[in-house]
Amino acid sequence: MTFSGKNALITGASRGIGAEIARVLAKNGVKVWINYRSNAELADKLKEEIEANGGSAAVIGFDVSDEKAFVEAIKTIIDSDGELSYLVNNAGITNDKLAMRMSVEDFKKVIDANLTSTFIGCREALKVMSKKRFGSVVNVASVVAESGNVGQANYVASKGGVIAMTKTFALEGAARNIRFNTVTPGFIDTDMTKDLPEKVKEEILNKIPLRRLANPVEVANAVAFLLSDEASYITGETLKVNGGMYM
Repeated sequence: MTFSGKNALITGASRGIGAEIARVLAKNGVKVWINYRSNAELADKLKEEIEANGGSAAVIGFDVSDEKAFVEAIKTIIDSDGELSYLVNNAGITNDKLAMRMSVEDFKKVIDANLTSTFIGCREALKVMSKKRFGSVVNVASVVAESGNVGQANYVASKGGVIAMTKTFALEGAARNIRFNTVTPGFIDTDMTKDLPEKVKEEILNKIPLRRLANPVEVANAVAFLLSDEASYITGETLKVNGGMYM
C-alpha cells in the first residue's frame, strides 16, 4: 500500500484493533500517533515496539469524549508535524443492558464516547486537512450497527450513527479531496473472546460463514487500505469485515 500523507492519529490505539492499525500503518511508512485514555504503559510499549521495527510513533493521551482535549491534541500534532494526513476514530466503549433496564444516562454515555467523539474527530480533521486539500478518515463501527444486537441498544445506536454520519462527512469533504469511510468489524479474536465459554464461542461461530473469528490485523489491513492511495476513489463506503456474518 502507498500513502501520500505522512502521519496518522489512531484513537484507542494502545491495544486491540487500534494497536494493530498503528502497527500496519507504521510498517507502511506512516508516522503513527498512538492515543490512549488511561493506560500510558501499554501505549509506551507499543511505541517502543514500532520504533524497534523501524517505524515512527508518538504517544498522545486524551479522552476522545472531551471536546477541548481532542481539539488540543490535534493542535499538538499539527504543531509537531505541520499536518494531519490520516485519522482513525477507533476508540469506543460498551455498557450492555436490555433496553427496558437501560437508563438514559447509560444510553448517553455510550453515545458520547462512540458517536459524539467520532463527530469531533471528523469535524476537526476536516478543518485541518482542508488546508492541504488532502486527507483520509476511517471510522470504526461494528457489524451490530447493521444487524442489531440484544442488550446493546446504546452501542448499536452509536455505531449506526457513525455509519450514517460518515456519509455526510464524505459528501462535505469530497470537494476538498478528503475521504471518509467506515469499517464494520465482526467478532475479533482477542483476550476477551478467548475467555468466553466454549458453548458461547460455538454459538458465535455458527453465525459466521467463514467459521472463525477475525484476527485484529485483518481489520487493520482493511482500515489501512481505505486510508491508502489505492482507495483514492472510495469515499462514503462501509466496508464489512465480518466473515460473512452480515451481508
